Amino acid sequence: MAGRPNLPDMSTTNTTAEALPDYAPVPRSALGPALNEQGYYVGRVERNLYWVTDATYQSAFLTTKDGVVLFDAPPTIGNNIQRAVDEIAKANGVSNKVTHLVYSHHHADHAGASSLFAKDVVRIGHEETRRLLARDNDPARPVPEETFSDRRTLKIGGERIELAWHGSNHSPDNIFIHFPDHDTLMLIDIVNPGWAPVYISNLTEDVPGYVAAPATALNYPWKHYIGGHLGRLGTRDDVVLHQQYMADIDASVRATLPKIDYTPFFQKYGDNSWAAVKGYLDACTDAAAAPVIEKYRGVLAAADVFTPSTTFWVMESIRLDLGFASYVHP
Repeated sequence: MAGRPNLPDMSTTNTTAEALPDYAPVPRSALGPALNEQGYYVGRVERNLYWVTDATYQSAFLTTKDGVVLFDAPPTIGNNIQRAVDEIAKANGVSNKVTHLVYSHHHADHAGASSLFAKDVVRIGHEETRRLLARDNDPARPVPEETFSDRRTLKIGGERIELAWHGSNHSPDNIFIHFPDHDTLMLIDIVNPGWAPVYISNLTEDVPGYVAAPATALNYPWKHYIGGHLGRLGTRDDVVLHQQYMADIDASVRATLPKIDYTPFFQKYGDNSWAAVKGYLDACTDAAAAPVIEKYRGVLAAADVFTPSTTFWVMESIRLDLGFASYVHP
């Protein structure tokens, strides 16, 4: 089908479409431009900064007088990254050679197509990205040759890119990539413009850092936001809406936790402590998620799909990181 990436053959599975659950319609505001026949879209962000999406993942690149600087290489986009670069380079009469690749962080879903590019490409990332990639020893993700600790300014082909690490958030090494001359911020796996976060706050390892990251992002001057996921660019309003969503989850958890009695769950399951804990935490999660789902259904796509998961993860951070509702036996 034109405009859609190739999908694996699932004909041997037993699941049918009719048996799957229904969810709220996706708001049109959450959707991006249509994909081409190769399964990608490439568009200008500003001047010579471009972005590429397959409607699920995003990459970006700068064309410069000395070649192309690539930011992330998601494997779902894969070889379409170079096709997108070729398309833009041909249209503008510039080089299509990727000379530098900047890792936003070490995760394979954003860096797993790095090895598609030549060995002589200069790979750049945070020092923790280098450590984690060396640990993981994945040939698809060569370790960065150049690293930094807190801040680094790249000056490549007459262009300026500001890299900064503001502490752990989605992952220990996730960085802020600022294009001051292109009015753009790239911050991966924090805000999904138009959409709720996927499982457990975008699979976040550090919830307090994740919750704090949007405020740091808004301290930068920018108009365009590259979030790394789904089909469109973001705006400052998208980041503010995400902050409100996460704050509502936090408030709902704090209002709910003290009201739910865990006693019935332990009475029911007796020696099976994990069953009692599961029942109690599931009940807390469902109760806290319900008003948030109601508020954001039709506002953020998939709010009804993933809000319970993110609510659970925020709840566990509030309990375990912040000590809220941590009861001490008398």
